Amino acid sequence: MPIYAYRCGSCGHAKDVLQKISDAPLTVCPSCGAPAFSKQLTAAGFQLKGTGWYATDFSGRASAPAAASDAPKTEAASAAPASATATSDS
Repeated sequence: MPIYAYRCGSCGHAKDVLQKISDAPLTVCPSCGAPAFSKQLTAAGFQLKGTGWYATDFSGRASAPAAASDAPKTEAASAAPASATATSDS
């Protein structure tokens, strides 16, 4: 069930109310009794928690940078023994 924010136009009383979507909106202020109680427009109240909500998680590019970063390591690893061999032959 959603929580709706209400505010009285007469006295300024504000209240958050847990209501079903099918319930009729409240119109009478519980503080002053005036028929000026109305629903307010508020931001959505949800949070995304946990891991996995990043731009790179669903892009398919996550494996491509890993492969590209492995290539220089492989070249550097193969170049090191070759230069070591070249210096030991001299």
